[in-house]
Amino acid sequence: MVGRGVETRERLVEVALRLFREDGFQATTMRRIATQAGVSLGNAYYYFDSKDDLVHELYLNVQREHLDRVMPLLREGAPLAENLRVVLHTGLDAIAPYHGFGTSFVQIALPASSRTSPFSPESADAREMAVDLMRQVVDASHPRPSAALRERLPTLLWGAYLGITLHWVIDSSADQTRTRTLVDGIVPVISRAVSLSRVPVARGLVDDVVMLMATLGSKEAETR
Repeated sequence: MVGRGVETRERLVEVALRLFREDGFQATTMRRIATQAGVSLGNAYYYFDSKDDLVHELYLNVQREHLDRVMPLLREGAPLAENLRVVLHTGLDAIAPYHGFGTSFVQIALPASSRTSPFSPESADAREMAVDLMRQVVDASHPRPSAALRERLPTLLWGAYLGITLHWVIDSSADQTRTRTLVDGIVPVISRAVSLSRVPVARGLVDDVVMLMATLGSKEAETR
């Protein structure tokens, strides 16, 4: 019985992600998901309260796909710019099938109060997976950031990736080549900034950035 339940849940997720890719978020309803998965609408609601919950499955699915693609390519001891470039490009590869409905989806995911926001409590599992991946990049690469920056850098890199993803959503160039160019241009800048974090004259600026991140994090926690 448990096995059948797992199978039903996985089938609902598979159908929902396919409909998201093919028809977009707005056109995908729980009724359509249930019908194409071959289950009753009530049964679909037993597993997922709404299609918002299936968005979190999308986040997790994309993050797992990203990990599968990138882990064999990360090099221990490689320059940060090299490993970060690999992570960002493979991240774009993982989300590529969903470009068609990205614009309409962003409209509902951007508000901080939205359950589908990448910053929401409901998105915590996927967010933690993404930040942990950035932490592995930082640990595997050189130059190493300053001690003050090391703890916050993975979250900062994840934030940079979100910004790149937003650019990708609105990128109408063929195969989103403008976003690929953005990645190749921004990676060396980030790497140089990390190198500067160890230089005494730049340490004060780094400390200010870290303090700002800590303040923003605490304010976000207060509003939840």
